[in-house]
Amino acid sequence: MHSSVKNLSLIKIKIKEILHNKQLKTSPQIIAVTKTFSLENITPLLETGHVHFGENKIQEAEKKWPQVKSLYPNLQLHMIGKLQSNKVKKAVMLFDYIHSLDSEKLAIKIKECEDELKKKIKIFIQVSVANESQKSGISLDNLNSFCNYCVKELSLNIVGLMCLPPMDSNPKQYFQLLKKKSEELNLNHLSMGMSSDYAQAIICGSTFLRLGTLIFGNRKTN
Repeated sequence: MHSSVKNLSLIKIKIKEILHNKQLKTSPQIIAVTKTFSLENITPLLETGHVHFGENKIQEAEKKWPQVKSLYPNLQLHMIGKLQSNKVKKAVMLFDYIHSLDSEKLAIKIKECEDELKKKIKIFIQVSVANESQKSGISLDNLNSFCNYCVKELSLNIVGLMCLPPMDSNPKQYFQLLKKKSEELNLNHLSMGMSSDYAQAIICGSTFLRLGTLIFGNRKTN
């Protein structure tokens, strides 16, 4: 058995334990984050029927995924990195989900490309939960009006919220905050939890976990 398949099955057992112990109804999807990993590492997961995969960069995704998507029609590809306006058309062509909508400019560009390509993408709004200046995201103060603008004015398919808690913080408070906001906005999905904090994210109601290192091991540096 390939190590990535073994690791994923161990993670699934751990998730089941958390759901059972906490008596949770949610059952989060696992996005296998494949940044820097080759198809040699990814194919064993595809062969077992794993569906959700994430990439951080358009250039890497373009090289890796188009042919694979034609071979595995159920595959769902998630753009989880920062998305620049000039790469939006490529992202809409290739991806099924975008997790990093972080500005009005980007929202308008996604709408234009969706109309041009006649394709709807599932979108998460990236929320700046701690108002860190170096991180992208919509501030909590502007979130309600931004979400309404995206849904009502642009007809974007906003499915949920995404966050990246500050490094070296207890992420639980930020996950709880995002959960509360998603309920206020009547959104069904939460993209939160990575290899280091996914257990807390599950307890706080995450529906999509973004796991790379736990599945594939340490990344190769570019």
